[in-house]
Amino acid sequence: MQEKKFQRQVEDFVCEKCGKEVKGDGYTDHCPRCLRSKHVDVNPGDRRSKCNGLMEPIGVEVKSDNYIIHYRCVKCRFEHRIKSAPDDNFDEIIKLVNRPLKK
Repeated sequence: MQEKKFQRQVEDFVCEKCGKEVKGDGYTDHCPRCLRSKHVDVNPGDRRSKCNGLMEPIGVEVKSDNYIIHYRCVKCRFEHRIKSAPDDNFDEIIKLVNRPLKK
């Protein structure tokens, strides 16, 4: 049996960076205030990563009117990207737009 690439997890959390209490909806994977995340997944929602490092936003790309936030774990350097959410702090997204991304 093939493993699912996405598993929905409805979880609330407190952001380790800014302390915001975040109400999860099953797709929430980062703080909407400071955009930080936590390295807890191998595949989205599986909670199989043992790292637990803070994922910092390192840049943004724009694709078809969507903002894709790129992340890097400060502990193990793992990188991934995710589409921004409607309630994300747009000022923080704009700060990331001019950061060059390695391709």
